[in-house]
Amino acid sequence: MVAEEMQRESPPKKRCLGEAPDIIPATELFFRCANLILPWLNPQELAFVAQTCKTLSLISKSITFHRSLDAARSLENLSIPFHNSIDSQRYAYFIYTPFQIPASSPPPRQWWGAATECGSESRPCFDSVSERGRFGVSLVDDSGCECEWCEEGYCKCLAFVGMEEIGNECGSGCGCGSDCSNRVTQKGVSLSLKIVRDEKKGWCLYADQLIKQGQFICEYAGELLTTDEARRRQNIYDKLRSTQSFASALLVIREHLPSGQACLRINIDATRIGNVARFINHSCDGGNLSTVLLRSSGALLPRLCFFAARDIIAEEELSFSYGDVRVTGENRDNKLNCCCGSSCCLGTLPCENT
Repeated sequence: MVAEEMQRESPPKKRCLGEAPDIIPATELFFRCANLILPWLNPQELAFVAQTCKTLSLISKSITFHRSLDAARSLENLSIPFHNSIDSQRYAYFIYTPFQIPASSPPPRQWWGAATECGSESRPCFDSVSERGRFGVSLVDDSGCECEWCEEGYCKCLAFVGMEEIGNECGSGCGCGSDCSNRVTQKGVSLSLKIVRDEKKGWCLYADQLIKQGQFICEYAGELLTTDEARRRQNIYDKLRSTQSFASALLVIREHLPSGQACLRINIDATRIGNVARFINHSCDGGNLSTVLLRSSGALLPRLCFFAARDIIAEEELSFSYGDVRVTGENRDNKLNCCCGSSCCLGTLPCENT
């Protein structure tokens, strides 16, 4: 029976000597090129291309639709969609990184089109959770525990219990793997979230499921800046904000050293390159998120991580306190109105001289 089936199969077509190879139709070739190039374009470039012909307009609309489905570009465990019933803006454009990276100027381009599997011809691979990728920026040595598997409460790296302000996790120098229970914040976003457009506040990050108290939400990822670069960028952002609708996501963190004589300053800018944490808004009542500075063994710089301060229901906005509101003579002209809506809202967002 097998032999009979084999005989019925048509033999492969043999190309004669000198015969021209199969020619790809021009239309198919056009679509292939468009699908390879257009997902690399920013919104302004994509809009310009869409005006050239009907076919490119349809492809551009498809890309815009797919961008609205996942702000994380498949770099997180779950898709994080945009929802907008306020205006025609389908998504917010920025370069996505799940972790801290060195400052980049100019910012790199990043594929953002239809979601396809890593390794396909139309989408490059991104290593979003590798040890070197997450810790390479601040790696100083390979010190760490020798445990092959850490159980909570038994690992010598573990200092994070509950909601303390500073904690430790296993890092690249530890013998345990990525599944170690002492690497809670190193596995990316694992809860359903969504980005919702608000008439007053702009884009906001919302829970899309029930989140229990103490669960990890995400870290604040972006470009690590020197203080001079942070000040230079903040001056640019202030000028942009004075002439147009513009929102920056430059966060300054100060970690006071045990001696009390000095503090470590960390500048993370998620304005151009960042993750979903850039959409978390301020709340004058402290919000529903706790901020924790987490160090990983072998890393010089800590990471700012967000945990649920209480149970958070689905469709609830995620928020935290940006800091104390201090409107002085130097920054009075740069103050921003607060729209958090809490009962204790002070009407002004926290700000300082960067």
